[in-house]
Amino acid sequence: MPTPGENRPVASGEVADQLRQEFLDESAEVLQGLDLLLDAGRNGHRGEDEIVPAFRRAALTLRGQAANNGYGAVSTIAHRLDDYLRSVSSPFLPRVWDDLQRFLDTAQNLLAADPEASRDVSGLVRGLPHALGFDLKDIQIRNVEVMLVMMPGAQTHFVERELQECGYRVSVVSDTIMALAMAVQIKPDLIIVSAVMAGGLDGIDLAIGLSAMPSTRNIPMAVITSLDPGDERLNLLPKAVPIVHKSPSFGDDLFAALDRLFLI
Repeated sequence: MPTPGENRPVASGEVADQLRQEFLDESAEVLQGLDLLLDAGRNGHRGEDEIVPAFRRAALTLRGQAANNGYGAVSTIAHRLDDYLRSVSSPFLPRVWDDLQRFLDTAQNLLAADPEASRDVSGLVRGLPHALGFDLKDIQIRNVEVMLVMMPGAQTHFVERELQECGYRVSVVSDTIMALAMAVQIKPDLIIVSAVMAGGLDGIDLAIGLSAMPSTRNIPMAVITSLDPGDERLNLLPKAVPIVHKSPSFGDDLFAALDRLFLI
């Protein structure tokens, strides 16, 4: 027991609580600032070219800090916001103002709640606005949530567009570790993974892991690859996971995989 005048050792739990409270306070301030910025933009006092960068910076910051402080649901929402912002251009479509407000309100509500009580947020996240994409007025939108795990680039954009043309709601995740956590939280209707991904966990590892985990093993999955059909790594995949090869027949192969998974 410390004598008067001595410093009392600080328990690790107290440090964690202090850091978590600092995160909550800072996040509340950031979100309040975005709320004010959005309101000023609606009224023509701030430019749209200021709004998207500010929201993107906040999304990237929240994505990492929220996960580190036990607010995984907020991290997932921040990722979905960043994914949505990729599709926003100026001038804003009328719905963008309301969409951004929904992201803000959802994040603020989750930060105000007990993180233990907000773990099952699949319905909440599914209800968030999706990337705008191209003009879908002639396409019947299906209530099918697709997680596309691929690195950014022209190929990813092409696959995303193909899926959107099928009427699916698509979210793009470029990090396999994040995709693993988001799959558990969101439980999408379909996960499509690129076989080769950067980092320590590649797409084949991710597909095998998700197929084995009780919480995700019933989610239909497909793997996109440019690997040779005889590559031994592909033989490690469960038989129930279709393989879509990057080739001139890619569109037909993707359609066949979706048909095999009973999603068409």
